[in-house]
Amino acid sequence: MDAQSNDTAISRVAGAIAEPARTKMLCSLMDGHARTSTEMAVIADVSASTASAHLARLKEDGLVRLHTQGRHHYYSLENAQVAQAIEALMVIAQNADTQYVSTTPTRLQFARTCYDHMAGTLAVKLHDYFMGAGWLIAPVAGESLYQLTMSGEKAMTALGIEIETVRAQRRRFACSCLDWSMRRPHLAGALGAAFLQTVISRKWVIQDLDSRALALTSKGRKELSGRFGIVLEDKDMERSVMRNGTPLAEPALPK
Repeated sequence: MDAQSNDTAISRVAGAIAEPARTKMLCSLMDGHARTSTEMAVIADVSASTASAHLARLKEDGLVRLHTQGRHHYYSLENAQVAQAIEALMVIAQNADTQYVSTTPTRLQFARTCYDHMAGTLAVKLHDYFMGAGWLIAPVAGESLYQLTMSGEKAMTALGIEIETVRAQRRRFACSCLDWSMRRPHLAGALGAAFLQTVISRKWVIQDLDSRALALTSKGRKELSGRFGIVLEDKDMERSVMRNGTPLAEPALPK
């Protein structure tokens, strides 16, 4: 692709994202779930026909993927790269000229999904531990791609992650993703996705059915402290700890 064609392609994709209804649709798919066009119409607050037109545009520009099951049609983000691009735009969208104060709801700020990996305060703390413990290294300063060290491979294997299976995936193995609520990196890529599935299967966190929020269980809190030395302050996890398997009630946000 020559420079002029590349510029045109970037402008077209940017235009597809820029429409507010389409932006809402893309953001709603950041939890990794697929949704119907009817659900997307409700999310974007548009008519069914308008939603179909928006989804057709997003599909044409390679931002969403259509899944057909019988008479049912579902839409999901095309891939993890689209999710990372949206996450990066969320960071840019904050006004850099003013002092940064996160407006993300508390539960989402603490822990949430970013497509297929973990984001939020907890994810950033885990990323920092992985780097500080020497499990992950960045071969080139400033680069977003990571290598898993021998000690890191042993640690991840001990958690039940099959490293060779993760490496075999046709995607980046391990990389950083800039967290839009924390403005610091968390772990993404195939390894980040595998880690999230591991902590969910071990019931360290439980994923909300209707949002991107991840709720930390009492078991998860103990494991994070024992395995990674991550001691969470009450303010870090306010309204996010599970009690008897049920998320604490979240007060309504101010209108």
